[in-house]
Amino acid sequence: VIIQKIREAERSNSFEEFKQNEGQVVQGVVHRRDRSGNILIDLGKIVGIVPTAEQVQRESYRPGAKMKFFVVSVEMGPRGPQIVLSRATNEMVKTVFEQEIPEIASGEVVIKGISRDPGFRAKVAVTTDEASIDPIGACIGQRGSRITTIIDELGGEKVDVIMWNDDAKEFIKNALSPAKISSIELNKEEKIAKAIVETDQFSLAIGRGGQNVRLASTLTGWQIEVEDIN
Repeated sequence: VIIQKIREAERSNSFEEFKQNEGQVVQGVVHRRDRSGNILIDLGKIVGIVPTAEQVQRESYRPGAKMKFFVVSVEMGPRGPQIVLSRATNEMVKTVFEQEIPEIASGEVVIKGISRDPGFRAKVAVTTDEASIDPIGACIGQRGSRITTIIDELGGEKVDVIMWNDDAKEFIKNALSPAKISSIELNKEEKIAKAIVETDQFSLAIGRGGQNVRLASTLTGWQIEVEDIN
């Protein structure tokens, strides 16, 4: 009975200690994959789980590998603390940006939206009210130092940092970068945007497998259709 009580107290202490990490990014060591396909992560005194839906399919979760994870939830279950982790959520990107970019941590630069194809590419829209700050430059860093660190944290996932704009046409143009957009036509009733591009920009605007236009549509909230100007 005493041993059981001690174990319960230890589980309770571990739960209270880890609860404050909810909504944060933590580092853990990959332990193994269970029969359901979930990944078990050693977090020190406690074990977390990465459900299949929260895994990035192109990543290799090798036992012993050190990785960072977003803490989705920390709850007390019948067998002790149940910690759900994620590598695929947009919050992972947001939190890594907050950790690596002081201007975002301080609130001088604000993330207005994130769209993501986990493991492949993400688009992050940023803005600022500070005239002296270049929000994109702050995120990229000198010679790309900050964005390189972020890409490494995300396992090589490409990240496009774009300027947010409250003008829908300008925001859609920015969201479709690196393609250059000639003009935007908006159907506000159906919230459809037609992006007109030169022939040499068409495939760039669409992206491989439609990825670029799909991420831009998610980021802006508009259904974007790309048309050749010719």
